[in-house]
Amino acid sequence: MSEPDPASALADGIDLAGLLRRIRRRADLSQRDLAARLQVPKTTVAAVESGTRPMDVHLLVRAATLAGLRLALLDAAGEEVRGMHPDAVRDRGGRRFPAHLDTMLSERRASRWEHRPHLRRPTYTFDRRVPWERRAAAADRPDDHLLPQPGDSPEERAAARLQEVRLRDRQERERRFLARELRSGGVGFECTCPPACDELDDRSGRPVHADACPCSCDLG
Repeated sequence: MSEPDPASALADGIDLAGLLRRIRRRADLSQRDLAARLQVPKTTVAAVESGTRPMDVHLLVRAATLAGLRLALLDAAGEEVRGMHPDAVRDRGGRRFPAHLDTMLSERRASRWEHRPHLRRPTYTFDRRVPWERRAAAADRPDDHLLPQPGDSPEERAAARLQEVRLRDRQERERRFLARELRSGGVGFECTCPPACDELDDRSGRPVHADACPCSCDLG
C-alpha cells in the first residue's frame, strides 16, 4: 500500500503546487528568490511545487502577500467567509466562549443561578446543543457570538427595567390625575416612594407600599 502524499494530506483538493507557481509568476520571483524572501531553503519551494511536501500555512500567507494576494475561505456559493469577530463577548476570566456554542445574556437563563444566590451572576452565558439538535439548528444559528453592548450586565438591565416601570407608573398617575381619579397630586409631581416599596410591589395586583411610605401616591 502506497504512502499518502503529504501535500495532499495537508490540502486535499487544493492544487498547492499550482498556487505557489501562480504566486511566483505574479510576484516575478524565481524559486531561489522566493525561498530567500521566505527565509527557507530553495529545496523547500521546489519540493512544494513538485508535490512531495506540504507547505506551512504561515509561509503560504507570506508568499501570497509578496504577490499582492491573500488567502480566504469561500462557502459553497463562492462568497468569502470571514473569521469570527475578535471583540465578541468573553467570560469573566477573559476567555472566549467555545466557537460552536451560542452566546446569550445570562438573564435569559436566570434559572441557572436561582439556586445559587450567593454567586454573582455573569453577564453572558451560552447554550449547549445535544448532538441530534446540531444539524437541525444549523440553519438558524447566528453567524457570530454576541458583541458587548453598554448596559448588558444583569444589574444594569434590572435598573433599566425598574426605570421603565417607574416611568409607566408616573405616566399612569398623571393620566389618572387628569381624569380626576386621584384625590391629590398633579402633572409633574415626583413620586417619593422609598426603595422598600419597589421591593414589595411586583405590579401583579393592587399597589403595595411599605408601612413607612410617605407618598402612597397611587392609593387615591
